Amino acid sequence: MESSSELGFPINGDVKPKIASKRPLLGESTKVEGDDDEALFSVYLSAVASRELVPATNKQPRSDDMVRVSSSDDVFYRSLVRRTRITYDSLRYLIASEERQLPPGHRRRADLVAGARMKRLGLWLHRDKRIIGSIPGVAVGDIFFYRVELMTVAVHGHIQGGIDYVCPRGSDGRFPVATSVVLSGGYEDNDDRGDVIIYTGSGGRKKNEVSLTAPQRLSRGNLALEMSKENGIELRVVRGFTFDRSPSGRVYVYDGLYKVIDSWPDPGKSGFGVYKFKLLRITGQEPMGSVILQTAMDLKTKILKSRLNGYLSIDMSNGLERSPISLFNDIDCDKEPLLFEYVVRPVYPSIVFQETMEMRRRNGCRCIENCSPRCACAKRNGGEFPYDSIGLLLRGKPLIYECGTSCRCPASCPNRVSQKGVRHRLEVFRSKTTGWGVRSLDVVRAGEFICEFSGKVRTEDQWEAVNSKGGSLVYPSLFPGRWREWGDISDVVADYKPPGFTSSDLNFALDVSKKRNVACYLSHSMSPNVFVQMVLYDHYNEKFPHLMVFAMENIPPMRELSIDYGIEMDSFAC
Repeated sequence: MESSSELGFPINGDVKPKIASKRPLLGESTKVEGDDDEALFSVYLSAVASRELVPATNKQPRSDDMVRVSSSDDVFYRSLVRRTRITYDSLRYLIASEERQLPPGHRRRADLVAGARMKRLGLWLHRDKRIIGSIPGVAVGDIFFYRVELMTVAVHGHIQGGIDYVCPRGSDGRFPVATSVVLSGGYEDNDDRGDVIIYTGSGGRKKNEVSLTAPQRLSRGNLALEMSKENGIELRVVRGFTFDRSPSGRVYVYDGLYKVIDSWPDPGKSGFGVYKFKLLRITGQEPMGSVILQTAMDLKTKILKSRLNGYLSIDMSNGLERSPISLFNDIDCDKEPLLFEYVVRPVYPSIVFQETMEMRRRNGCRCIENCSPRCACAKRNGGEFPYDSIGLLLRGKPLIYECGTSCRCPASCPNRVSQKGVRHRLEVFRSKTTGWGVRSLDVVRAGEFICEFSGKVRTEDQWEAVNSKGGSLVYPSLFPGRWREWGDISDVVADYKPPGFTSSDLNFALDVSKKRNVACYLSHSMSPNVFVQMVLYDHYNEKFPHLMVFAMENIPPMRELSIDYGIEMDSFAC
């Protein structure tokens, strides 16, 4: 069904947007069309190695059809967005790893190359319709490290411009409507008060300068904001900050929907005329992610300095983990997590370690310094190391062999990651919806190690006895192969081959009835943000791997971590 705005241009009703379909390449001479910012990709498109790619789509300008989309299928859309972001991150990691092998001055920006490849192949979302309001599958508080990443999921459509807008079909460009804005400190006249923003229009300044050198005009993005005010059309707001842990040095937080409620011309601090717009946040949304980000940063310091209300323990691991695990409950008097013995690693039966000295010598690598691609551990991993130079998982595998106790390489070896334990400030908290849950006070990057499942390892013949006593078991064999999703770039690379080796059947369970750790409190979800990766390092018995938990997406602080336990249930409690 179609409806019309007060201006008379069509706004389609709730529909499911389609992803641009992949079609054979018609000709290499097609040029990049669309906004000026998108033309920046032409340099990178020409640099893409065609032998690596599946056939590209025709270049298509962004649509001028506008729609609002309902969130009737949140899991579907969240999975769609996650798949797009996994492709982007995985491709960017791979390109960055390749570019680091080149001399300085010959390296391309991996974020732009990855974005260009995906655009060329029609993998950006919602190119056929311009969505007004919320993007299905993108949650308030979601974080991004690159402007291009915002473009891949249609949150914002410019790699540099602060105002994204569309000229509706049939308006002849006279009535542009703003769809999103990015606040990143680019204009000296901006005044950000959280729920209320005094936003300075675009134009009037030179590149990389904050002060204006010319007056602004009521055209393009500025006119679009004015038209949005006149028609009461909401727009998305993204805030950008300098951030040390970001690979780009910045983090972009989606803070939800605002409306333009006022506008006026102003002399401006530099003496040149500017246009100012008053934006008011729409009520009833989730809390602003930018506020939560700052709150989490403050909490990390305050928890250790003083006992805050609701905190039952500042470290429920009692110093066993590298980073303290806090326990929070402001809902009821439940202190259950403190009643169990905290164990950092699984308690294996002695049979797991029954290896001869010859077996240990044969399995360990002989590297004196950091391992090379020719070492035994690399070969055991399928001829490649699973992690990049800073410890991010490049792609999931059935089983990962980290350098371990039988290897001669130092502790600094990049193939020693998950065995080093928890590095993020994790928190077990009481939840009204999932009972107990886990969240991080830090930003967790996609592909980062988070924690390990621990407990007492029970063989199959012991399960019935544990269950008969009302015990709790975690079954590794039930975890679905979510590791296959991480690093899968089959949509981009024509000859992509998933890991070809297989692991042994997992006929053991973790008994968490008396001994457990933070991972036990991960909630269950059919659209999880973390996954289990099997890892070996302290022994080579493939039937008893460690259950390591890695991030499937960039996870903002204070967001609950969820995993797919492979069983039909609303939540999982150990």
